[in-house]
Amino acid sequence: MREIKIRFKSLSFYYHQKRVLNDITVDLEEKAITTIVGPSGIGKTTFLMSVNRLYESIPQCRVEGNIEIKFDGTYVNTLSLPLTALRKKVGMVFQNPNPLPMSIYKNVAFPLKLSGFRDKKRIKEKVEKALRNAVLWDEVKERLNESALELSGGQQQRLCIARAMMMEPEVLLLDEPTSSLDMESASKIEELMHSLKEKCTLVVVSHYADMITRISDRILTLKDGGVLGFGAVAKN
Repeated sequence: MREIKIRFKSLSFYYHQKRVLNDITVDLEEKAITTIVGPSGIGKTTFLMSVNRLYESIPQCRVEGNIEIKFDGTYVNTLSLPLTALRKKVGMVFQNPNPLPMSIYKNVAFPLKLSGFRDKKRIKEKVEKALRNAVLWDEVKERLNESALELSGGQQQRLCIARAMMMEPEVLLLDEPTSSLDMESASKIEELMHSLKEKCTLVVVSHYADMITRISDRILTLKDGGVLGFGAVAKN
């Protein structure tokens, strides 16, 4: 039995006056992949955004209830953490790859430099480690100074995962990470997600039934803003 990493307690979410999530109480396991499923527009992405408070950039949104994440053995209310501290511990990868208009190396190093890290030797080591963890190093090691925008879609998505992992987050949120990719690239992302759960807790939104069955430890089904079902996935 895995430890519980994230606890949602009576979570409700409002866009303006519209309630999108309704009184959700659920526990997500540590170092596991929980996949969020449900009809389009039901609030799956909003559920992810509630974890790292991405909604704070959207006017007139509000949250009721609590989200607690276990850090260093203690559950911490995410609303009580400074936003920069929270996002160091909770990374996010979006549906469409969003590399910055700079070199491959600078893309991956960006979170460290943004946080004030200046040790060039350690940055170089961490960039290589992140790219290896994202199963991308062998494809780009001779191209680190080239623009990240020249990479294929699948490579860009793995680059974004490498960048998200640079701060060694304990939770990684992925919103439809394979939806814009071809089958081969999507398969690489699946393999990558399997390897990453040894290092952190993954919460994934997806609508691909086959992939959901392959990657998930547990599936959370949302309907009408609430929990329709939540359970473990039977593995062959």
